[in-house]
Amino acid sequence: MDNTINENTCNLSGRSSSSASTASLPDTEDDQTIAELLAEEERLGNGGNLLGRRLSHLDSIPHTPRVISEIPNADDATFDHNRLEERLATYGLAELKIEGDGNCQFRALADQLFKNPDYHRHVRKEVVKQLKSSRKLYEAYVPMKYRRYLRKMKRTGEWGDHVTLQAAADRFAAKINLVTSFRDTCYIEILPYDKNFHKEIWLSFWSEVHYNSLYDIGDVPSRLPRKKHWLF
Repeated sequence: MDNTINENTCNLSGRSSSSASTASLPDTEDDQTIAELLAEEERLGNGGNLLGRRLSHLDSIPHTPRVISEIPNADDATFDHNRLEERLATYGLAELKIEGDGNCQFRALADQLFKNPDYHRHVRKEVVKQLKSSRKLYEAYVPMKYRRYLRKMKRTGEWGDHVTLQAAADRFAAKINLVTSFRDTCYIEILPYDKNFHKEIWLSFWSEVHYNSLYDIGDVPSRLPRKKHWLF
């Protein structure tokens, strides 16, 4: 899996939520609706490559999956957020603001996959299934007992990390594209382990604070979060 995640450098100027629910993930998603959405996507084809053309000139370098690192202080977070906004403007991208409740990575993935952030529980459930069924792919990147890590990731409100992003890419056969706030890495590509994918997912990553769902400027859907999202 060493080469499945690639990050791109450019010259443009989640630790866990302590308030998260500790209950096990409830199986309450509308599986029939999700199945219909997947069938419709397969019938129509995926148009995610259109956004990718804007970043196709950037070269990839190897990147290793990792869990959440240190959260930046308020000053650094503000500077990082401004840097991310500049990059999105440079590439003509806009964010669908995702609720900041500890589930933002899974909500953003659900928005891209199913056009509905509220399907985040289904996405989390599938990611945990992938982590459990293919333990050998991910265990080396987790600096704790793997069973403990699985228990953490089952909980609603537990922040996702780059290991869960890799598992999501593998589970959904998707290439996940991150436009980030990192100073030296503006664009990260996460490929499935077998390198085969039939859809693309576009997310912004305000390190290590928040994920949003990305669209072309002018194409951001009118979906509104039910609760607060991260904004400055």
